[in-house]
Amino acid sequence: MSTQKITIEPVTRIEGHAKVTIHLDDAGQVEHAYLHVNEFRGFEKFCEGRMYFEMPSITPRICGICPVSHHLAAAKAADALAGSPPPRPASLLRELMHMGQVIQSHALHFFELASPDLLLGFDHDPETRNVVGLIRTDPDLALKAVNLRKYGQQIIQILGGRRIHPNFAVPGGVNKALKASDRDALLAGIDTAVETLQTGVGLVRDWAENNREDIERFAVFSSGYMGMVTPENGLELYDGDIRLIDSSGAQLEKFPGSDYLDYISEHVESWSYLKFPYYSKLGWPDGVYRVGPLGRLNVVEKIDTPLAGEELKRFKALNPGGPVENTLYYHYARLIEALFAVEKARMLLEDPDILSTEILNTRRDYRGEGVGVLEAPRGTLFHHYWADENGQLTRVNMIVATGHNNWAMSKAVDSVAKTYISGQPVNEGLLNRVEAAVRAYDPCLSCSTHAVGQMPMVIEVRDSADHLVQTLSRGV
Repeated sequence: MSTQKITIEPVTRIEGHAKVTIHLDDAGQVEHAYLHVNEFRGFEKFCEGRMYFEMPSITPRICGICPVSHHLAAAKAADALAGSPPPRPASLLRELMHMGQVIQSHALHFFELASPDLLLGFDHDPETRNVVGLIRTDPDLALKAVNLRKYGQQIIQILGGRRIHPNFAVPGGVNKALKASDRDALLAGIDTAVETLQTGVGLVRDWAENNREDIERFAVFSSGYMGMVTPENGLELYDGDIRLIDSSGAQLEKFPGSDYLDYISEHVESWSYLKFPYYSKLGWPDGVYRVGPLGRLNVVEKIDTPLAGEELKRFKALNPGGPVENTLYYHYARLIEALFAVEKARMLLEDPDILSTEILNTRRDYRGEGVGVLEAPRGTLFHHYWADENGQLTRVNMIVATGHNNWAMSKAVDSVAKTYISGQPVNEGLLNRVEAAVRAYDPCLSCSTHAVGQMPMVIEVRDSADHLVQTLSRGV
């Protein structure tokens, strides 16, 4: 029997490292494939002793791709801990910044990191299966994609002073009002952003129609799904209850995010430092679920903006009897969410309160504990802080989207390996499919390891005595 080990370095979840190992039997069939997150994340521990009001500035350093998500979740947790709910105009401004984050992150992931696989092909030459290849193939689309991400970053920069690690949300509100001239500048970019996203939606629908075989065999499996919803079970990304459904689409729970510990537990495996969250009442592994764009669109029953709402109907029609289970449809769902975020940004910018200077609640009803929850681009994000009477943190707990999806990413890697490896020699196209299984869930992975669409990877083929038989490398 031979053992084939595929090591992806660096594969990151939360700006960290991971590897994939694929184990074959003596017939060349996959016995199991594992996604190992092998870097220890101690962020919660070293936040202990800090002041609670520092967390909106500290936690964005978790990630350079989604700092806004951590910034706002931390601010919401600090609001609750201090007993200082923000005035409505401050909440509108925070939500607007969040829409900017969703737009820029989803635009980056689909157009620059995922679309080379879809538009050029999984087996395309890796030298040009990247953003450079896209520019050569369709320079007009590439430019529109760059400008779409730039628009999302423009929202963040206008509100927070910079595109990365903004200084904006504080306990009780925000530190700067929006000027009318800036509002008008942001409104002027809406129509172009909508047009680009509609183009992207059309591309992914056409691709799906022409690649039905891949979609139906690429990491298709059942799970539960979790996401934030409005009271009417509409799509909500900033503030709402959490809805959890089972693999048939039936509702299991709907609960305030502050009560998450009553519903979510975390499982530990010896081969990964990243925990595996699950629905407590069903236990491990029956209670596993998925989050992020696919999870959210499976959980919701409607979208309250017109263009994204119509696209959701098409999405739901992919499987009228229950949730859409195909991993590759994460990309379709991601574009629908980005379209929603642009439409929602228009609604927020047109709200008269968006220009109000009533942006900070200075009153305190100190509680000493607070939970902040929102839907980061990758999925549901929980920040939970406990502090002493002086405001110093005594405990911090965070469940990030990648953690929620840890089981799903591991399952996807295993499924793709078992589907596409069947005794034949391992080639680069296979490596790319294994990457794509993870990439569908977590753009942080792609952003931190794919400057031009390539990830360093080493395959070691070893026999049953662990002797090295063959090495295949790429990008190292």
